[in-house]
Amino acid sequence: MSKQSSRREAIKKFAAATVAVTAGNAVSAGTIERVMGEDNYKLKGNINHSVCKWTHSYLSLEELCVEVKKMGFSAIDLLTPDEWPIAKKHGIHCSMCYTKGKISLTEGWNDKKNHPQLIAAFTETIPLVAEAGYQNLICFSGNRNGMDEETGLQNCVEGLKQIMPLAEKHNVIIQIEVFNSKVDHKDYMADNTKWTIELCKRLGSPNFKILYDIYHMQISEGDIIHTIKQNHQYFGHYHTAGVPGRHEIIENQELYYPAIMKAILETGYKGYVAQEYIPTGKTKEEKIAALKDAVRRCDV
Repeated sequence: MSKQSSRREAIKKFAAATVAVTAGNAVSAGTIERVMGEDNYKLKGNINHSVCKWTHSYLSLEELCVEVKKMGFSAIDLLTPDEWPIAKKHGIHCSMCYTKGKISLTEGWNDKKNHPQLIAAFTETIPLVAEAGYQNLICFSGNRNGMDEETGLQNCVEGLKQIMPLAEKHNVIIQIEVFNSKVDHKDYMADNTKWTIELCKRLGSPNFKILYDIYHMQISEGDIIHTIKQNHQYFGHYHTAGVPGRHEIIENQELYYPAIMKAILETGYKGYVAQEYIPTGKTKEEKIAALKDAVRRCDV
């Protein structure tokens, strides 16, 4: 038996041992074999790749940093200030920051009673983001709780205008994330691009953008590529995940990410695209292989 055949057989045995090959499983034996067979794969450099920390909690932040570097990129999303030193130790960039003391997704800028706490948190964190050499800082609209959209817009503008001069001074970009309110985040106000684009327009600041979550917006409104092409000037960051289920971005879901990535590149976008799917694998090896696969699918 040739060395090549022996290696192929070893890969097949490894895949069989680590992957339960079922119709609903996201990572197949073929996926494991393919990514293991591409140890020398070099990222093209057109897309700035990242991964969200919370979706890979089976690894410590230290371990995730190591794996990310092995894959050829160097950014992790959604880290708090106390986690930045660990990332820096490994040469990893925080591509999307949280405020000091994580802020609530449901109690956001659309409710005036939250403004004092939010203004204090962002006023403290914005200079820290800049000092650390980062740029993106996430924010959330909060839930409707019976509030109409116009009132929510007005409240968001009133609150955010109190931090935007500081963000502009430090060249920090405040990014509001869009979620779907149909499946994952019931009652969330910023559940569509129309509302968030209007918020951007009313604020009128180049330092306020939309974190366009492709998974969430496929569920909320679809028409992903057209939306990106028409509104990319308002989008400052992207998240990925498979639809339906929020799992790996493979053939059993309805989004074709290579085409979406090409559309993003055609807009001249230079920011980050972060993987935010929830792994379905049963082993660490399987989950890491799936992350490699996701990054390579988006590496156009």
